[in-house]
Amino acid sequence: MPPEDADLLRRLQDPASERMAFRELVKRYQERLYWVIRRLVHSHEDTNDLLQEVFIKVWKGLPSFNGRSALYTWMYRIAVNEALSFLRRDKWRSLMRLEDPSKVMAHRLQASIETDGDEILQRLHAALLQLSPQQRAVFTLRYFEDMPFKEVAAVMGKTESTVKVHYHLARKKIEEILTET
Repeated sequence: MPPEDADLLRRLQDPASERMAFRELVKRYQERLYWVIRRLVHSHEDTNDLLQEVFIKVWKGLPSFNGRSALYTWMYRIAVNEALSFLRRDKWRSLMRLEDPSKVMAHRLQASIETDGDEILQRLHAALLQLSPQQRAVFTLRYFEDMPFKEVAAVMGKTESTVKVHYHLARKKIEEILTET
């Protein structure tokens, strides 16, 4: 664990400094977590809601954090799990409204400020929508966050070989989609 995280954890466990330390934790990691979630759900509003949920879970889970993984790895895992849960719920809601979940996500993507005017990025994100949520999460962590496979495996709660397979399949499918259009 990096020394700055160890110091932060020590301060988080001290009732006199826990609130200030938590603010520092949020400040240190909110942008990185925001973009992991955003790349999975593609909606700024949903991302902000999920980010709040992530930090609530982090706050509640800090007493049981055992330090076996890095602090950000633990938080990324919470963020990815929240995003995947949201995608499952969102898919279910779309099915109940008799909408195609991938079309709903594509519409959100087109309305996204992040991709306006950038056709290549928009095509990449549209291709990501065609991946399974697991493949999308693995690809996002590896490609956009540049995480080593070992860390992606820790975040996803999967073996390293499973993560490599998900990444390979995701990359192959993205390449096929991008060369078709």
